[in-house]
Amino acid sequence: MKSIDAVRIGVGAGFSDDRLTPALDLVSRVDLDYLVLECLAERTIARENLSRAKDPDKGYTPSLHERLQMLLPTCMEKNIRIVTNMGAANPLGAARAARDEATNLGLGSVPVAVVLGDDVTELVRSNPGLELLEDHLPVESLMDRIVSANAYLGADVICEALRTRAPIVITGRVADPSLFLAPLMHEFGWTSDNQTLMGQGTMAGHLLECSVSVAGGYFGWPGKKDVPNLADSAFPYADVGRDGSLFISKTPGTGGLVSVQTCSEQLIYEVHDPQNYITPDCVMDITGVDLIQAGENRVQARGAIGKPATDSYKVTVGYTDGYIGEGEVSYGGIGALDRARWAAEIVKERLRKQNFVYDDFRVDFIGMSSLHGKLDERVEPYEVRLRLAGRTQNRRAAQAVGFETRAMHIHGPGGGGGGSDPKVRDVLAVKSVLIPKHLVRTQVVLEN
Repeated sequence: MKSIDAVRIGVGAGFSDDRLTPALDLVSRVDLDYLVLECLAERTIARENLSRAKDPDKGYTPSLHERLQMLLPTCMEKNIRIVTNMGAANPLGAARAARDEATNLGLGSVPVAVVLGDDVTELVRSNPGLELLEDHLPVESLMDRIVSANAYLGADVICEALRTRAPIVITGRVADPSLFLAPLMHEFGWTSDNQTLMGQGTMAGHLLECSVSVAGGYFGWPGKKDVPNLADSAFPYADVGRDGSLFISKTPGTGGLVSVQTCSEQLIYEVHDPQNYITPDCVMDITGVDLIQAGENRVQARGAIGKPATDSYKVTVGYTDGYIGEGEVSYGGIGALDRARWAAEIVKERLRKQNFVYDDFRVDFIGMSSLHGKLDERVEPYEVRLRLAGRTQNRRAAQAVGFETRAMHIHGPGGGGGGSDPKVRDVLAVKSVLIPKHLVRTQVVLEN
């Protein structure tokens, strides 16, 4: 165990398609101890399970190659350890890909510690009575459509991986804050029974997990919440002390903003109950948190409490749920809205005559009703983008939506144009169950 009093953790990605250059700016300009790349969402891992089913070497986050090509040389040079969930549905495959990238970059044989055990698909299949949290039906109701089932593992198994001393730790599905909490537990020897430290460490992870969001991204609003030079937005980092002290900052010399306001918005992001934010590591209470502007682009956060963790893991169950067919076409000039309405009715009638049935069908006039659903007729628009989308279990019915919409170029009202190619996409839906922690077997493998 190192005898250190502070750890600096930066974030290099907040979702699978996050920007790349802010991460390079961060590792180049700031002396970090750890860089966390958080790249998984609820549907992402189900998507990657489908990718792995088609190719057993795939199933990890596709951007892994580009991210490591850009970041690994600097991280290795500066001894910045990488912790990432880019393993997605194939952490071992991700580890092999990471080692290949290191070799190709001339960095030699780089060990990678791999966290396994989040894939509980067979465990879910063998317990059909598990109750879905969203609708209280048994998971058996989805059994023939299940693509994946992954538990949100916690910081404990990541700590085990960090003890291997590997410069890269790759996981599958873990809770987002756990990626940040684990290095703190590892470096400081924190234990789960210290409520203040677990709360502060979990808060650090929650503030950082969405990358640029806490540094002004998705915050700016012209004239109301101005953010300097947002085009050069920066990724944030945290300075965390052994005593749980926590300061949030961003890459110096870049755009963006770290303020009490930006931290406040991120702190309550996806928190349904501020007294009981449940993670695998603790139940965090943020009702007593103070945020203090401690300098330019530097905020102190204190007062989070971590109550004892629950005895279960949340499991995201990904399943196939039919198809969505989509088409778009534009109308311009006088009477554009009336022509778009007429086109929508024509398409729906043609689909009905082909006996296609849809579980849900949307007609959107983009710019007027696509977000809030109610058509604003106070101003007659001079241009309208019509979007039609149908959700169905029949792929042919889904294909027909885009086909008939594109036909409005010459088979509909005058003045239609700019139609999109017909789109059909598989629907991957997710629901949740709880599984007792003692049933889940985790493992750390060192790829060396």
